Amino acid sequence: MEVLWAPWRLDYILGPKPDSCVFCLPEHTDEDEERLILYRGKHNFVIMNKFPYNNGHLMVTPYRHVMNLADLSPEEAHENMDLLQACVRILKQHFNPGGINVGLNLGEASGAGIREHLHFHLVPRWNGDSSFMAVMNETRVIPEHLHSTYKALKPLFDEL
Repeated sequence: MEVLWAPWRLDYILGPKPDSCVFCLPEHTDEDEERLILYRGKHNFVIMNKFPYNNGHLMVTPYRHVMNLADLSPEEAHENMDLLQACVRILKQHFNPGGINVGLNLGEASGAGIREHLHFHLVPRWNGDSSFMAVMNETRVIPEHLHSTYKALKPLFDEL
């Protein structure tokens, strides 16, 4: 069995965490661009990941501070899935990836960095990209600046 070591992850795991939940948003939209919020629905929103695994890494998150998938109301769950589908369409349209990882980590042991507020990840993938978990050389290749990606994707989400 081959073992891949990623000791640099320990800093993230044991490091200080913010006092407030990064997914609990103010009602006003003044900080949306700074927070990389692309879309606000009735029950959920779409936000870019500030620490992306790959270019175009998005998250779909309910407004309500909830950590269990089963605790979502039917309306929250339906809109969440609608937004996941919209994100897939937009990512395919803009980035033309070879595939997209869509995932949800429920609980700290599953890898949830912020376990108290559930959020789905969408990560565009290309053959030969830098892999989902960059465990070699502490390196990720993100070919476009976050704000450039935001400015390119925002008009597509404005059409929803």
